[in-house]
This record gives sequence, C-alpha cells and structure tokens, in this order.
Amino acid sequence: MKEKIKIGYIGLGRRGTYLFKECLCEMKDVEITAICDTHVPHLENAKQILKEKGLPAPIATTDYHDIFAIPEIDAVFIMTGWEGRAALAIESMKAGKYAAIEVGCAFDLSECYELVDTYEKTGVPVMMLENACYGRREMMATKVARLGLFGDIVHCAGGYHHTLPECELFKGIDDEYRHYRLESYIKRNCDQYPTHDLGPIAKLMKINRGNKMLTLSSFASRGGALKHAAERILGKDSPYANMDYKQGDIVTTVITCAGGETIHLCLDTTAPRPYYSRNFTVRGTKGMYTEERKVMYFEGMEEEIENNEEEMYEKYDHPLHKEYTSIGVKEGHGGKDWLVIRAFLEAVKHGTNTPIDAYDTAAWMAIAPLSEASIARGGMPVDVPDFTKGKWMRRENVVQSKYCLDEVVIDESTPIY
Repeated sequence: MKEKIKIGYIGLGRRGTYLFKECLCEMKDVEITAICDTHVPHLENAKQILKEKGLPAPIATTDYHDIFAIPEIDAVFIMTGWEGRAALAIESMKAGKYAAIEVGCAFDLSECYELVDTYEKTGVPVMMLENACYGRREMMATKVARLGLFGDIVHCAGGYHHTLPECELFKGIDDEYRHYRLESYIKRNCDQYPTHDLGPIAKLMKINRGNKMLTLSSFASRGGALKHAAERILGKDSPYANMDYKQGDIVTTVITCAGGETIHLCLDTTAPRPYYSRNFTVRGTKGMYTEERKVMYFEGMEEEIENNEEEMYEKYDHPLHKEYTSIGVKEGHGGKDWLVIRAFLEAVKHGTNTPIDAYDTAAWMAIAPLSEASIARGGMPVDVPDFTKGKWMRRENVVQSKYCLDEVVIDESTPIY
C-alpha cells in the first residue's frame, strides 16, 4: 500500500480550484506534484493556495502532456470542461496513471467505447467523481434496499433540478473564460447532466453488476426560459438574449432495465424554480423513499407521514455516514466531495479498482448522446450499449472497502481523515 500518493491536477477553474483547496490540499497522504491550466492566473492562484497552506510548490504547466510525462505521478485529476475530459482520461490510463474525472457527459458514444477499451487494454482504473453517490440519503436508501426492506425494486427516479442561468451559465459572461456548459446549451438538446440523478440509482439497482440498462426514451419541452433569463440578467441588447438555444427547458428520460425496472430522469436547469433538488426516489413492492417529502415509508405505516428522515437515519444510516457524522462532516455539498475523493484515493493507495469504475463511468456519460438521439427522433427508444460486453451477469467480486457502493461494507481500518 502506498503511504503517499503523488498526483497531477488538470483544470483549475471554479470547481477545480474548490476541490483542490478544500479537499486535496487538506489530505496528508497526498502530494500535489504538478498542476496544469491553460490560464496562467489560475496556476498562480493554485500556487498561492499551496504556499498559504505551507505545502511544497508544484511543477506548473500550461501543457497537459507534461503531467502525463512525469513518471512518479500515481494519479491524475481531470477537472477541465466537459469537452476533452474523456480524451484526457484515456491518455492518463495509457500513461499508467489512475484517472479521476469530474462529473459530466459525453458528446459522442465513441468517447465511452474508447474509455472502456483503454481500461480493458491497460488495466488502469478510471473513476467519475460522482459525489451524489456518497450522499447520506442515497447511501441509506441503498442499505435499506440491500436489507430487502423495500421489497423488489420496481422503479427509481431522480433529476437535476437546479436553475443555472444566474449562478452558472451567465455568471462572468464577459470574462474570457465563460462557463463551458453554455456552449452545450446553445448547440445541443439532451439530458446534459444526468449523473447526479443516475449514479446513485444505478448503484442501488445493481446496474453493470447483475442488471443493465436496455433502452432509453427522451423528450424535451420547447426552450424559452434561457433566452428570457438572458434578457433579464444581461439586457435585451445582449447577444445572449438574441440567441437561439437548442436546449429544451425540461428534458424527461425513461430507461428500461433488464430486471424489468424503470428509471425516470429529469433535467430542469433553465426555468425558474425556488429550490435545488435531485428528487431521489425509490419505489419497491414493500416500501419507498422520496427526497421531496424526506420520507422513508414501509407498508403498514401511516399514509400521511412526512419528514421522518432523521428517524430513519437512526435506524438505517449507512456505516460510512454514521462514522462521518460522528467525527464531523467536511464542507462541500454536504460532505460528499470529501468522500468521493477519498474513495478514489483509497483505490489508488491499495492498487484496486475504483468504486465507480470504467463501465459505470462510460454508461452514465452515455446518457447525453443517447437522449440527444432519442429527442431528435421524437422520443423513439434507443438501445443503451452494454459496455461490459455481457460481464454484467458475472462480474468480479467488488472491492471490500468502506467506500464500496455496491455492497454495504463495515470497514473500521480505513480512516476518513
């Protein structure tokens, strides 16, 4: 087992810098060997963060090839915009370095196939840093499902319900580096951000390990809210207020699974709404969980029950969160950021596969181009590729770690901090 992990870090924009500063710079078993960004002020800011924390100065470069050429680097964090992330992960694996990629989607299925093909040829793991998989309610629901208390799972739902124009899409629009998502909203009509909702559902439903997604049908409403938001935020004379956006305001996706279950996903990011929600929902023959009312319900309980989540945590909290809550939860999306990064790093330290592996990463990224194709055909079902090539029926054993997402593992030997 490695005592110290040497990492390379590519992409130091807003999200990249946050994880860099609040998570990686605070981890004592991490050495930040090299950093990369095409924007020099981002590099200078990262170097200043390290200096203020009393950490050694890293190699700093604007050419990502330099990162992969450093022999001693064990793992690379890829925190760039969506476009090109898969290619960087592939290059990292070919260089023999574990690859961690921030959440996002593929532009074309070929990226997903190449990602899996590279993993199978090199044996070097890749992991999407899907922090929602490490949410407390999502992990509790998975534990309850494994205990059989929901009965047979028949349906799950989730969404990315988060109004983005003000906080993301048009924020700093006059800067040289506008948010990369905006370009996709201009040119594409699909579920642009499916993994926050799909990731935890896929793990709960054992997708790629005993189950698989079969078909996908997507539908998009007309788009109008983004142009209206641009008028309000930037003024009617702004080019963004006079632009035709391909993205529909509400995208609805239904996925069928080999086990007979269905999955409902929703992208809802441009029209006004009062609060953020992932609407995580699990339906079984004996019970259910719904994030919207914060209710875990089993047959025989009173029907008008609401907000019994804390009571359910007392009974069914996942062991990882039971420990995390007792020692103090870190900043960052309710503590999920720290956990997902630790999950990746523990795999690097022990030389094992990652809890969200290449097959998971590819399948979740594929939802965007698949939904794009279905929407373009009026909602016609499209086949979801089996990136495991049949191995979903007989996979290798999962890594028994406290960060395991496929089984509930009690592991007291691995520290969170």
